[in-house]
Amino acid sequence: MTAIPQESFFVSTAWLAEHLNAPGVAVIDATFFLPADKRDAKAEYLEVHIPGAVFFDIDAIADHTVDLPHMLPKPADFARAMEELGLGDNMRFVVYDSSNLQGGARVWWSLRTFGAADVKILAGGLPRWKVEGRPLEQGPVRRQPRPFSVHFDKAAVADAAQVQRASETGAAQILDARAAARFSGKAAEPRPGLRSGHIPGSLNLPWGEVVVAGEIKPQDETKMLLEKAGVDFTRPVITTCGSGVTAAILLLALATTGKRDVTLYDGSWAEWGARRDLPLAANES
Repeated sequence: MTAIPQESFFVSTAWLAEHLNAPGVAVIDATFFLPADKRDAKAEYLEVHIPGAVFFDIDAIADHTVDLPHMLPKPADFARAMEELGLGDNMRFVVYDSSNLQGGARVWWSLRTFGAADVKILAGGLPRWKVEGRPLEQGPVRRQPRPFSVHFDKAAVADAAQVQRASETGAAQILDARAAARFSGKAAEPRPGLRSGHIPGSLNLPWGEVVVAGEIKPQDETKMLLEKAGVDFTRPVITTCGSGVTAAILLLALATTGKRDVTLYDGSWAEWGARRDLPLAANES
């Protein structure tokens, strides 16, 4: 397994500043905050953002036919949302956030899952851009609508049945991005009505351990953290978390080490913890 250069996934603030007005480059603010953060990502975007950036609302661009938070929308709905944002075919997308990769990694994964060929994440996000004194603007951004052709990668997404099969058979490793106390069942879940604990047989690597200042940590350190968590790099991995957002950070971290056979459990604990028919493990650490 060969590690992949970080620039395969990230671009620097200097690169974006140089290409900000280049034809075909589209900047996306993917900031996302959990309810406990008590921050409004859309309001913060309107207050200040990178010039020309459109706002990708993870909660709005989602499947509203299911009672689960920010699930991937149907392909046709995703295509329509991208067209309305002016994010179309043959464009280079640069995704950033103000939330230490929480939103950026999820939107990066979503775009790739729906077939976008060229998606990068801004290293350091908006905080680094601001510290460096680069240009900012306020208010909404309107781009000309552009068609977005969906090529949905069904294999990139795991459902509860696949995760249960992996849990029972070991067909894939399950890697949970939640905090250790939530994983062990010692801390209550922030969403009401959810059981505490984890998927039987799953591993735990809290997402914040692989992130530093809006980037994935260096490859050697990231690989060491994954191995310490029990990841066997010769076997497939399914990432999971509270609601499918920070699971994308672990997927991104695995990708930087060169690992490709990784899927994301979109329902994550919001689904598993609510379903009484699914098995539960707790208090093992």
